[in-house]
Amino acid sequence: MKKWMIYWQIIVSTMTLQMKQSFARPMFRFCLICNPIVNTIFLYEMFLTKGPDAFLNHVVLGAGLMGIWGCICFSSVGDINRERWSGTLPLIYVAPGGFGLIVFGKVFGNTIMSLLTFVLSYVTAGVISGQWLYIVNIGYFLVSMVLMIVCFVVVSLCFAYIMMLSRKTELYMNLIEIPLVFICGFTFPVEVLPEWAQAISNLLAPTWAARLLRMSVGQVDKSVYVECTGILVIELLLMVLFTIGLYHWMDKRIRIRATLEVS
Repeated sequence: MKKWMIYWQIIVSTMTLQMKQSFARPMFRFCLICNPIVNTIFLYEMFLTKGPDAFLNHVVLGAGLMGIWGCICFSSVGDINRERWSGTLPLIYVAPGGFGLIVFGKVFGNTIMSLLTFVLSYVTAGVISGQWLYIVNIGYFLVSMVLMIVCFVVVSLCFAYIMMLSRKTELYMNLIEIPLVFICGFTFPVEVLPEWAQAISNLLAPTWAARLLRMSVGQVDKSVYVECTGILVIELLLMVLFTIGLYHWMDKRIRIRATLEVS
């Protein structure tokens, strides 16, 4: 029990420090505050004639999903690069608390703070439209939000570990932001994509997390909701296994080549 308390203290302290450091960066504040507001205005103009369902699904949730993914790209994914150039990555890697716990605390803190993007998109949409839409199925919505948080945490961990092996993190985190927004259907239905793109989209966990969120704010078909939840859970489990395998492979490679420094 004492061991688990130590793990929890490491995660909480890392989360707290990470949230303070992230909010202190101008780029993160832009992604967290300005980005969802601007995206909400643009999406509102795009879906102005589509009715209240499209308004809630594609304007509010779309801007929120874009905002949280932007925060992840420019914080959770970029944290490894910042630690490397600060000279602290090797120290964190060999810390007694465990590198995995520290990275998890960083990612979880960023993800929780990024939920503010949904609040800002909802308030912005309400102000510019004069419509304050309500969620009927609160239970389904909360379950969907929890699954979405887990999804983005797992995706962030996977990308963070991958970025440890490269010094081109800034290039890659700019490249992955917009393509994933499109292919996962954050702003429009995946069904409008070509069939080959839909096949790729269905293999990505964020696609199913977005679908669950959209289903939970309207009339919920329980059978479809359960089916989508099952697919998301299976994909998350596979991604967790992949991330664990990636971590062990990465750990072996780093210890052999000593590639954590800047040079």
